[in-house]
Amino acid sequence: MDILYIVIIGAIAGYIADVLMRDNGFGLIVNIILGIAGGFVGSWAFGYLGISIGSGWISDIIRSAAGAVLILFIVGLFRRGR
Repeated sequence: MDILYIVIIGAIAGYIADVLMRDNGFGLIVNIILGIAGGFVGSWAFGYLGISIGSGWISDIIRSAAGAVLILFIVGLFRRGR
């Protein structure tokens, strides 16, 4: 059940990050992976900055989407550098 939760939260967060970053052109699977990776990055970044947004599935989506947006921003910097 935990894996299903992670995939669902990752899919939602990846979609949100994709929309916020103006449709980066990645597909559904990559967006899910970005959302899952964004969960780790977002949790680390929020903890490092001392930001607490509570607990529950909504805060998981917010943290994951913020982390995915950060990842997409960094990837965009490397894409423009070519």
